[in-house]
Amino acid sequence: MLTSGMVLPLVYAVASVVCFLAYAFDKSAARAGRWRTSENTLLLLGLVGGWPGGLIAQRLLRHKTAKPPFLVAFWATVVVNVAGLLVFTTPIARMLWGALGG
Repeated sequence: MLTSGMVLPLVYAVASVVCFLAYAFDKSAARAGRWRTSENTLLLLGLVGGWPGGLIAQRLLRHKTAKPPFLVAFWATVVVNVAGLLVFTTPIARMLWGALGG
């Protein structure tokens, strides 16, 4: 039975696998000269929770590690994702958010 405490880790796990596979597909396509996955797609997949898979793919596949603008954008999506996670999952952050009118 799936409990509410299992949903968030499951979402991150699935998003991470999808993101890892997108990086792997893009790396393969780059090598073969085929159609590539857009950087915006890779960043969006990371933003919605797939960034752990993206980070693992960057390290294992050595993909997208030599493009500083992409890396800056990638880490910005990580910060936004983690900040959102904190806002929606911690009582103090929810209280502060409520005090700000959010």
